Amino acid sequence: MNDHVTLMEVGPRDGLQGEKVLPVATRLALIKQLLAAGCRHIEVGSFVNPKRVPQMADTAELFPLLPSNTPARFSALAANSRGLEQALTANADAIALFTATSDTFCQRNIGMDSAQSVQQFRELAAHAQTSGLPVRGYVSTTIACPYEGKTAPAKVAKLAYELHRAGCYEVSLGDTIGVGTPRQVKAMLQAVLSELPASAVAVHFHDTYGQALANVCCALELGIRTVDASVAGLGGCPYAPGASGNLASEDLIYLLNGLGMNSGVDLPLLVAAGEFISQQLDKPACSKVNQAMRVSVKQTHSDAKL
Repeated sequence: MNDHVTLMEVGPRDGLQGEKVLPVATRLALIKQLLAAGCRHIEVGSFVNPKRVPQMADTAELFPLLPSNTPARFSALAANSRGLEQALTANADAIALFTATSDTFCQRNIGMDSAQSVQQFRELAAHAQTSGLPVRGYVSTTIACPYEGKTAPAKVAKLAYELHRAGCYEVSLGDTIGVGTPRQVKAMLQAVLSELPASAVAVHFHDTYGQALANVCCALELGIRTVDASVAGLGGCPYAPGASGNLASEDLIYLLNGLGMNSGVDLPLLVAAGEFISQQLDKPACSKVNQAMRVSVKQTHSDAKL
């Protein structure tokens, strides 16, 4: 499998939205390090109610500070028409919109059921496209919901088709609580791929039960070439007890390198970015690769002193 895989780096948004509030300067420094590592698709932040997500309250201040004349695409998540207008004002390169297969999950997140969220999605997508803003769609709870249980693959396929038809250039399928295994993921993805081309599909795995990389391999075998991941494994679903966060970008790139697949991302520089943001949050990086490389560097320094 010697071809290109796109990393959608969601750490600055999905990764940080559940952490302590960081200064704009720190978020900007992280993004610059991700750029230096070769990340070309970065979700910078979100335009949502600052009372609900104070970690993203300064996203409007962050966008004007982003480097210009870069090949990277800087996107943002919006929850409603106000968020979309803020994204347009901030000159975001793309917008991400959200829905879920689960009515209960949608209600808890955006105050409406799945059908209502899809209708809002269509309206927002149409507005964004009229304004020249590319739209990416998120579908959550594609394997299971913490409230409603298992999700039928046909339900995911139908919803993904509706979002693609609404104008999404790409639909990201999220295992929100990280319970999926390759067998379940394969069934879900095959259902979706019967409706959408692989080029319009991305995957977003959480690593709650340590299955994220195995699930990525399943997606790659089915021809999917865009994977969402978060530097240092930051993030995760607050509704999944014991959830350990998103798939770590460092672990994903290590896997792709081992498969001979190109991502354009420099692993040591990505590890350095993960180490930086982990230090700012006063917590260890969840990435296995980060931990292993840090130990290796310490051992090398120790050997050099002997």
